[in-house]
Amino acid sequence: MKSTKGLILLVVFLVGGLFVAFSNNGEPEPKTQEPRLLAIVGELLEKQHYSPQNINDDFSKKIFNKFIDEMDGDRYLFLQSDINELKKFETILDDEIHGSSKIQFLPAFNKIYDQRTDEVINTFRKILDKPFNYSIDEYVITNNAKQEFCKDAADREERMRKKLKYMALDRYVDLLDSRSKTVIDSVKNTTDAQLETEARTKILKAMEKIYSRIKTKFIGEERFNAYVNIIANLMDPHTDYFPPIEKRVFDEQMSGRFFGIGAQLQEQDGYIKIASLMPAYPAQRSGEISVNDVILKVAQGKEEPIDIIGYEITDAVKLIRGKKDTEVQLTIKKVDGTTKVVSLIRAEIVQDEAYVRSALINNDKGEKIGYVWVPDFYANFEDVNGARCSEDVAKEIVKLKAANIKGLIVDLRYNGGGSLYEVVQMVGLFVPGGPVVQVRDKDGKATVLDDRTTSVLYNGPLTVMVNEASASASEIFAAAIQDYNRGVIVGSSTYGKGTVQRNIPLTRRIDFMGNLDGQKDLGFLKLTFQKFYRINGGSTQLKGVTPDIALPDVLDHLKIREKDNTSSLSWDEIKKANYNPYTNMYYSPNLIKKENEEIAKNTTFSLIKENTHWLNKKTDEPKPLQLEKYKEYQQKIASTVEQNNKLTKVNDGLNIDVLKEDYDKFYNNPDKAKGERYQAWLKAIKADLYIHQSVKITKNLMSDAVALNK
Repeated sequence: MKSTKGLILLVVFLVGGLFVAFSNNGEPEPKTQEPRLLAIVGELLEKQHYSPQNINDDFSKKIFNKFIDEMDGDRYLFLQSDINELKKFETILDDEIHGSSKIQFLPAFNKIYDQRTDEVINTFRKILDKPFNYSIDEYVITNNAKQEFCKDAADREERMRKKLKYMALDRYVDLLDSRSKTVIDSVKNTTDAQLETEARTKILKAMEKIYSRIKTKFIGEERFNAYVNIIANLMDPHTDYFPPIEKRVFDEQMSGRFFGIGAQLQEQDGYIKIASLMPAYPAQRSGEISVNDVILKVAQGKEEPIDIIGYEITDAVKLIRGKKDTEVQLTIKKVDGTTKVVSLIRAEIVQDEAYVRSALINNDKGEKIGYVWVPDFYANFEDVNGARCSEDVAKEIVKLKAANIKGLIVDLRYNGGGSLYEVVQMVGLFVPGGPVVQVRDKDGKATVLDDRTTSVLYNGPLTVMVNEASASASEIFAAAIQDYNRGVIVGSSTYGKGTVQRNIPLTRRIDFMGNLDGQKDLGFLKLTFQKFYRINGGSTQLKGVTPDIALPDVLDHLKIREKDNTSSLSWDEIKKANYNPYTNMYYSPNLIKKENEEIAKNTTFSLIKENTHWLNKKTDEPKPLQLEKYKEYQQKIASTVEQNNKLTKVNDGLNIDVLKEDYDKFYNNPDKAKGERYQAWLKAIKADLYIHQSVKITKNLMSDAVALNK
């Protein structure tokens, strides 16, 4: 693995050097970074991707179609004539990537895109300036994939009219409902016409905000970055291009740590406001920032400030966060209308809410079951004392064992994965050494990753909870536990991400003389270079992990899994690893069979399954724009969703305790808002139908354990 990494980096440096020095005709390359970035990314995709596609005319067509689809998802920006005009570039995008043709497509695309954006802005303002007639019996298609591009401006205006009417109708019905329930005279006496105007005004503000961002932020470099990312995604869904600022965000997600000012933000009417201040962090310590202050501008140290009016919160956060001990200057508008510039030094913000946590569940026999929530497989390898998921799980298990638990539930629902190293270590907490997962490179060489610890931290009954949003490292853990017969997997089939990525920096390059160039950072490419395989030989790709005990879920049948993406890699299998499954370790085929039979007859789970099927069917159907028909349709949708929500909540809540070591974190937290969120988490556990079912299964495993020990 080390040699592969070295080869990749060498290729990056060499390719970078070539493109810094010369263009294809031997002339110095233009100053723009775009041809250089395209060439480097294209070279890496073709030469180093696990299963590369040739970047040829066919691939060029895929880029063309995907980019158009992504940039006009609503199918009312471009006219068919625009697509016809751009078609001449359809088969030359591969040439632009390889450098044999100068970049022509994006400039032509941008010219049309900007023109049509201005037209769309004028059109939605025109449409929303007049009342809608909700007595007309008509329908709107909301599944944009089923629509062709607009024939002309009149066709576009009609399509936009229906979509805007649909959006306004939804708000209008909400306002009518609110009026019917209120006792406040000023609201109760509001006329239908006034409510209709208010609904249109809200939609107008939302549209203005969206297109303000497009006009002010989604331009130039950001649009080009989106284009490069689409090229990368066509190799497979998990190969991504990250511009420089996005690399820091990615690292923060992986490590669970970031450096910022300690303020929570909210967006209101296009402005970013301070929602709350975290005690003892820079914003609060400064004494100059208060809740409800508006952030107008953000500057990196003494650099030119960036106006963030109209920004999304995520975009504002990217500017406010940065490297440790660096300066960020905020231009603040106070509640009294005055403005001031506040200089802050970024500090590490502890994100313990995104770390592993646990609770004790007391069953009706007075026995205790441990519950461990694992949100993702985080790892901060830059800090020897940094957070590690496997170490945190181990700490929670030690505390739970001290509380004398008889069974354990590990919750991996919605866990999107993370560090491969961490998942191997975590499996080792339950299995006394041996293979955990296999990885195969593009040349077909398979490597078995082993847990090398012979000791086991926990050897009692084990239940692992998963759902369709459990991906990657979560699937490796669940698969290993299942292959060893070490525990029971409960839930729905997992996401199906069985590929391994590596981050390849596209930073400063080496020229032919061995010198670093002076060009700017180009970000990095997250490249798929290996594939996961279970120790039984099957890939987790596409198929995911099938639970031992299947529970119908509200996510079932949604098209959100790996198999639903057309660019996903295929499933296959390799030779199984040499491992020894447990033969009598609380894993009873008879128990599993019995549980599945009972769940199949369970009216609650059956109704969840039926409702989910119905909701997904309705998603693609045209929506009514006549008031009474829409109210009837919306009432059915709302009642079904509400029924599902109620079904997944159990009235007879579990008996939940926090460990004594965690009591202050939950009930005496100096950050009151955080303490309240911890308590809300406990409340959610108590009422969670799936945790209830997992507790029942774990209790049966515990009974089996008692029988085995007699």
